[in-house]
Amino acid sequence: MPHQNPLPKRAKPRTPAPKLQEALAARDALAAALTSAGIQLPAMDVRTPWGDFVPDDGEQPAYDDIGVPTSARHALVHLGVCSAPVALALAAVIAKGVAR
Repeated sequence: MPHQNPLPKRAKPRTPAPKLQEALAARDALAAALTSAGIQLPAMDVRTPWGDFVPDDGEQPAYDDIGVPTSARHALVHLGVCSAPVALALAAVIAKGVAR
């Protein structure tokens, strides 16, 4: 009897749509810049507008004429909620940058 692997095969990794890739890169760049300024926003996330689901949610979204899910046409970087001291620190860093 041939040996059978009991582990399921991994699904092929999906490449996010271009707008999602752009938003992920923007989130990562913003997180790096904020971290270097001493500010941490741990709830940063990438979302599609109006709570549309993205393909990774396991549901089958509607696709446009070029095969991109309609919910992936736009993506937003959600900064999450921060405390007042973090908001003040963020404002100070922005003001310092504007003053340059």
